[in-house]
Amino acid sequence: MRIAIASGKGGTGKTTVAVNLAYLATSKGLRVVYVDCDVEEPNGHIFLKPGITLSRPVGRLYPQVDEKKCTRCGLCGEICQYSAIVCVAGTVIVYPELCHACGGCLLVCRAGAIREGTRKTGRLEAGQSGPLQFVRGVLEVGEAMSAPLVRRVKASAPEADLVIVDSPPGTSCAVIESVRGSDFVALVTEPTPFGLSDLQLAVEMVRALHLPFGVVINRSDSGDRETRAYCRRHGIDVLAEIPDNRRVAEAYSRGVLACEAVPEFRERLEDLLTRLAGCEAQR
Repeated sequence: MRIAIASGKGGTGKTTVAVNLAYLATSKGLRVVYVDCDVEEPNGHIFLKPGITLSRPVGRLYPQVDEKKCTRCGLCGEICQYSAIVCVAGTVIVYPELCHACGGCLLVCRAGAIREGTRKTGRLEAGQSGPLQFVRGVLEVGEAMSAPLVRRVKASAPEADLVIVDSPPGTSCAVIESVRGSDFVALVTEPTPFGLSDLQLAVEMVRALHLPFGVVINRSDSGDRETRAYCRRHGIDVLAEIPDNRRVAEAYSRGVLACEAVPEFRERLEDLLTRLAGCEAQR
């Protein structure tokens, strides 16, 4: 089973839920892989503390132009839908960070002046945290597109009984790539106007992808009741409500798994794990 933990906005407790679910599932004897797809700011390692046994660069193709062969016909710029290569005043300019590596410019260049080079866009790392397998991606600073790295990270996850995908926050291309192909998506939110607004966007996203999903309301007793009302109106299952607890925040600030420090939190997460297993059984 592949479960994606996502959220419409940052700061809702998505990673807290993801790392603790992965740890609890491992403690029950399951083969579990935690996949940190929040490649712009991965932080699951802070709590799981894995020993990294694999670290390799990840690159992407981009066009390189041989000025001696180039005829300045401009066909490369015409076919590129992302303005990654343009011909201006007789000069071909390449913007590697905009390139989607489609190879179109290479195909239309009649002079054979374009070849593909590779540039580093991030790093893939893997390791172990006890019996728990750990995979993450780290995007290069200043890199514009994270979805290709997310795709590589997901593809590197080994076979297991349960794969927990810690998605980036929001509803961007990287988030869509991280949840795509999941058996179930748990949307973590908070009961505030901002939380509800972004939850609605996340719900639209997973419904557009035709993915089964449910909602986890974190800090459920610290805001309003509009989130619950929204879920009732739209027939959305609330998988868990996790009350606000200062000890959870303190454990988080120390880089400690909350389920090890706060028994009440562990009980909620065990109930959530059971609910998620039930959702899969019903499919």
